[in-house]
Amino acid sequence: MAPSHRVAPSGEQYEIAAAGYRAVVTESGGALRLLDHGGRALVDGFGEDEMSSGGRGQLLMPWPNRIRDGRYAFGGREHQLALTEPKRSNASHGLARWVAWTLEEHTANSVSLVHRLMAQSGYPWAVDLHVLYDLGADGLTVTQTATNLSGEAAPYACGAHPYLCVGEGIDHLELTLPASTRTLTDDRLIPVETVPVDDEHDFRTPRAIGSTAFDETYGDLSRDEGLATATLRDPASGNGVALWVDERISWLLLYSGDDAPGLERRSLAVEPMTAPPNAFNSGTDLVTLAPAGEPGDELSVTWGIRALNATDEAH
Repeated sequence: MAPSHRVAPSGEQYEIAAAGYRAVVTESGGALRLLDHGGRALVDGFGEDEMSSGGRGQLLMPWPNRIRDGRYAFGGREHQLALTEPKRSNASHGLARWVAWTLEEHTANSVSLVHRLMAQSGYPWAVDLHVLYDLGADGLTVTQTATNLSGEAAPYACGAHPYLCVGEGIDHLELTLPASTRTLTDDRLIPVETVPVDDEHDFRTPRAIGSTAFDETYGDLSRDEGLATATLRDPASGNGVALWVDERISWLLLYSGDDAPGLERRSLAVEPMTAPPNAFNSGTDLVTLAPAGEPGDELSVTWGIRALNATDEAH
């Protein structure tokens, strides 16, 4: 047996860089651990000697957010997932965020990883998951892809969990959020209704976050050439960060961490999602991947993060 060696909590670290940007992606969960531009942090990640906390930087596949009681029906059968959020009796954030992803290719400015999700209790379909992180002059572009390998159709949705930051703290930052609706949730954070944004939650015109607390999903995103963009900006310096999503990503969940002792309101999670929480039950924007080899057996979505300075527009 070969001598054992120490492994970082998030496994191998894959660093990429281009155009003043630098990112580190981890073997564990294919997560985005670090992203900065010119030495300025754009995401509030985690240290090399730490594991991800609060979902930081993780990929959420084959579903994002919560499934009530971990229970759902698909294809005429009932399925029961493990309750990975036991305090609320939910199955949370998919099946791939703690597994070891396999390196596919690593260049100076890009890295791609794959994970074969095997059929298992609660999700009896084999699905290949793939992620590509690519850095360039426009910042970081992330492409998440799922390919059904099963002979039966499979339910699917995806998301990611970056925490955006401009310095430390969010109350003084200006938020732009191109969403006209938001979901109301029960005490288990399961959506019960979608309503128009009210004065407190309407950030379609940039304004300071102030004391607004976030842990909810926003939809009906307005777009420019197919892309919807959320921004955080420090009005004093003009520095900021933008997160954009393509047309397959219809929802953004914002979380300010008010219930995370020691980390509360330090940064703002802006989570791109193809479907809202509990979509395996509600069916809202749930994708059905066709059986392997048939049209529609694959779904690919793209989102990205870039730095803003005082002279940059939000688009």
